[in-house]
Amino acid sequence: MEYFNIFTHILFIMALGWYLITNLQWYNYKIERVLFKHHKQYWHINYFAAPIFIYYILEPLYFAAFFYIFYLTAFVLWNRKLDRPLVLTGRVKRFLGILLFLTFAVNILCMFAPSCQGVTVFIPLFVTYGVSTLLEKMFFISFKHKAKQKIKTMSDLKIVAITASFGKTSIKNYMHQVLSKKFKTYKTPRSVNTLGGIVLDVNRDLPTDTQIYIAEAGAREKGDIEDITMFLEPQYPVIGSVGEQHIEYFKTLDNIIHTKMEILKTPRMVKGFVHDTVPILKYDTIQKFPNNLNITMSNLDGIWFDLEIDGKQEHFHAPLLGSFNAINLTAVILVALELGMSIDEIKIAFDKLEPVEHRLQLIKAGGKVIVDDSFNGNLDGMLEAVNICSGYEGRKVIITPGLVESTDEANIQLAKAINEKFDFVIITGSLNAKILGDHMSPDKTFFLKDKSKMEETLVEQTHVGDLILFANDAPNFI
Repeated sequence: MEYFNIFTHILFIMALGWYLITNLQWYNYKIERVLFKHHKQYWHINYFAAPIFIYYILEPLYFAAFFYIFYLTAFVLWNRKLDRPLVLTGRVKRFLGILLFLTFAVNILCMFAPSCQGVTVFIPLFVTYGVSTLLEKMFFISFKHKAKQKIKTMSDLKIVAITASFGKTSIKNYMHQVLSKKFKTYKTPRSVNTLGGIVLDVNRDLPTDTQIYIAEAGAREKGDIEDITMFLEPQYPVIGSVGEQHIEYFKTLDNIIHTKMEILKTPRMVKGFVHDTVPILKYDTIQKFPNNLNITMSNLDGIWFDLEIDGKQEHFHAPLLGSFNAINLTAVILVALELGMSIDEIKIAFDKLEPVEHRLQLIKAGGKVIVDDSFNGNLDGMLEAVNICSGYEGRKVIITPGLVESTDEANIQLAKAINEKFDFVIITGSLNAKILGDHMSPDKTFFLKDKSKMEETLVEQTHVGDLILFANDAPNFI
């Protein structure tokens, strides 16, 4: 029986560790964000705090019954329902390996010192977190130095670094498509925008013959972008549209603006490009945009816009949805011109532009028109998607969790626009369900709590000929 209790204890500690490292991975391995910024605090109670409490108040045999019948079953089901499950990276494997070793060690020690039973849960978890954090910092210092040396050896490499409250991934992707027509260009993959992600990308994937490296810089706190800037030292920093995205982390718009402006501290500045939403004084090395931008048309076929360049009005077209993309493309135009492309080369590249995946991406399937804007999480972009789709003549359906990491006022504004333009609304998740539901007609609102049932919900609630807009998406831990 004693060995059975030891096995149960080890399995219990590993389940707690799995829960802890899963949450740390979601929140960029910041324990303070897991503790204080988590959107579903009751998960901490259900899968961490309450089981530990029960472990200490029940006899081993009764706890084993609770663990195998209730906790382990619930924990496995919880993991299966996650739309962003734990990824077994090297860091995660090291964490779990250390935890398993320490749990074994503590159990062996407690066989000879029964008085230590009271700390057999906390010691393995706390020590593993501490050792793992220290170990990863040591590894990161080494990886960062190696990446920095690699960049230094690429003496002719030009680096474009992009930050913004929203639109930075789009700017990066469009810029890569345009510049790659003339240069050997490489960009950070997907939405990689942290220092750790960029260091890994440089070490592992940046080709040594790259002429132009395009990276995006994200932030959750002051200093994040400065750290990326001092590492990359980009010659061409870009600040796109700045707004109240991630306001819960920065508290004020001024804090957001000053954090984005950290990218201008680069010691190798050749020319910077800054959106008008950033109040910055005039400098010879800074160009504000968009300058005299005139959007002439925006519909489901693309955007047409005019831009004044060197005193001449130039006409552009791109097969992209969303008039706001004209602002993103203005940044692309200015950087491309600075790097040596001609207006004609840029226009030709624009005609072949492909939309960024999950950002106003038009798909036709099963007799339905699908607009996938699930990676767009800012108010202006979502309102633009709503307006574009409003011109569709058939039934219009929107699927959205609302705005994440934004204000109630912004969600109310979004809800009113949706209620006016769409025939049916599927609200996903519980984060904004109440505030959105309070400002929409109940007869055309459907609440989908479990995203795993999305496919069957679409079959039941949509029809051939419908336009379906996926507006923003939030993992179910939010």
